[in-house]
Amino acid sequence: MKLSRPLSWFLLAFGVWSWVIWITFVKNLWKDGSGLAFDDAGDPTAYFWVHLTLAVVSFALGTAIGVIGLRGVRALRRAETGSAT
Repeated sequence: MKLSRPLSWFLLAFGVWSWVIWITFVKNLWKDGSGLAFDDAGDPTAYFWVHLTLAVVSFALGTAIGVIGLRGVRALRRAETGSAT
């Protein structure tokens, strides 16, 4: 399957965006002082574990989508240099 240039760049940007957003979210989750993520004893709550799981899954999906986009961009560049010679 051949991806178009805009789609390849979109997928790559989505992968990068996913990492930026979810890293920020996990940092904020870890520093949570509202009592949602950690109870009074400092132990993680169900809220913490659910949102950490969401972040890990999003990291994995963002990475996979970003890799597909990167492979599409690289394939298009190889095709351009191959046709130029």
